[in-house]
Amino acid sequence: MLTLIPAHGAGLDGRRVAHGDFSREGGARAMTQLLDRHGDLDAVFVASDAMAAGALEALRGAGRAVPDDVAVVGFNDIVTAQHTTPALTTVRQPIEALGREMTRMLLRAINEDTPTPLILSTELVVRESA
Repeated sequence: MLTLIPAHGAGLDGRRVAHGDFSREGGARAMTQLLDRHGDLDAVFVASDAMAAGALEALRGAGRAVPDDVAVVGFNDIVTAQHTTPALTTVRQPIEALGREMTRMLLRAINEDTPTPLILSTELVVRESA
């Protein structure tokens, strides 16, 4: 999912979304759709770094400079995020802790205990795309 965030506007009443399949190609397709529908966009938040890499390619192909024309932020902080051009600003989630906690919750559910809801902290990793 790519979400257009109208940073130049006062509110988020105009949220616009394009869906992808969490692949680089899906991100490029979704970004192209957003550009076709909303050519004045100036920022996007992308649901995965792989899709954000595709969004960067689509923006470059459309002649849009990142971050000067459009800021791009991904999610996951996979290794690829450090090697895109420009390097991708992203939200890092604690993958190892996520796996541990999911295992604990699964074991509790198997034992017919009600798992306790849990929210793990994330961290914004600022690089060159925003």
